[in-house]
Amino acid sequence: MGKPHVVTLRATRAGDLDALFLIEQDDVAVHMAAFTPPDPTDRAMFDAHWHRLLSDAGVDARTIRADGDIVGSVARWVDEGAAEITYWVDRAHWGEGIATRAMQLFLEAHAERPVRARVAADNVASIAVLEKLGFTQVGTEVSFANARGTDIEERIYTLA
Repeated sequence: MGKPHVVTLRATRAGDLDALFLIEQDDVAVHMAAFTPPDPTDRAMFDAHWHRLLSDAGVDARTIRADGDIVGSVARWVDEGAAEITYWVDRAHWGEGIATRAMQLFLEAHAERPVRARVAADNVASIAVLEKLGFTQVGTEVSFANARGTDIEERIYTLA
């Protein structure tokens, strides 16, 4: 591994969407994310989803940059009274510590606890990121994963 990346977050803006859409077209990443839109290649659906996120004052969506380049996103919203977070990092940058650092920065900006995260049970890299950050598994659910076309186990994690 080379020198560590300088990881920064900024509020996601419309100009970031082309890069974020491309990042989310990787078949391996889509499979690992599992809980994706029915058709991740549908740009109109992607844009509509992001428009809703960016216009919702209860959502904090940030673009992850490494050394100035857009490499992913992280977001927080409230679901059933609990804060929940999600992130996506370009597969070309998996294993470089970017997801962990981006999540650290994001969690530092959001002091409310508990915060919840959900992950496909076989997404060992994402589970490792969450556990490194102090999340603990509090449950499981079986849910339909669009990217896999079947029900799969989803792990629920909480950071207290």
